[in-house]
Amino acid sequence: MTNYKMTIAYDGTRYHGFQKQPQLLTVQGVIETALLKMTKQHPVEIIASGRTDAGVHAKGQVISFNYPGNIPAQNMLKALNSLMPLDILFVAGEQVAADFNARFDTISKIYEYRVALGRYTDPFLRLYTGHYPYKIDLGRIQTALKDIVGKHDFTSFAASGGVIKNKVREVYRAEVDVAEFPREITFRFHGNGFLYNMVRIMVATLLDIGNGRRDVHDFLRLYEVKDRQQARLTAPASGLYLKQVFYE
Repeated sequence: MTNYKMTIAYDGTRYHGFQKQPQLLTVQGVIETALLKMTKQHPVEIIASGRTDAGVHAKGQVISFNYPGNIPAQNMLKALNSLMPLDILFVAGEQVAADFNARFDTISKIYEYRVALGRYTDPFLRLYTGHYPYKIDLGRIQTALKDIVGKHDFTSFAASGGVIKNKVREVYRAEVDVAEFPREITFRFHGNGFLYNMVRIMVATLLDIGNGRRDVHDFLRLYEVKDRQQARLTAPASGLYLKQVFYE
């Protein structure tokens, strides 16, 4: 058996998330079906750095799997790409030590979230951005982003479907970029781990701050109250991208 580490990009629009689910189209299901063809019906289970939800995209998702054979990494890359639909692409690959695990060896991740700011929803951006038609003060958002950096209890920013009890995470970097055409902002978060829907809830909170609906330092209050209901909103899945995964 040979252990492979592969980096993939995918458009998550038509998938019911990354994780395999019975009778539903998922990214994991498509990849494992391709591997089944390559191994002549020998099941291969892939391990991902983390799950992405329905409609969420990835530019740098990382997976690992044990393959019954020893194919050069670049040949594995070509073979898998020849079996992929147009919305999944293997962008890099390598053979790794037998004990490498794409999930448990992760040390940090970068997520991006794109927000279109036009008054109306752009039909060509709707599947790849969130949409916020209200006025925002970018200075207020930049001030609030400073309160995200550091180690905090993110209980208020964790969706109820999560099973992880320890909600303390460290965010190394939180920033926003602005594009004038199309009028769009992109949030970027680099941290040692992210809770279920954490980025999407933080983005919704930041947009409320930018619009003046919340105090500019409301993150500090939300850390203390540890109450998901007080953060309230969740930004749409369509704007979220898993950008990069880091390992030792």
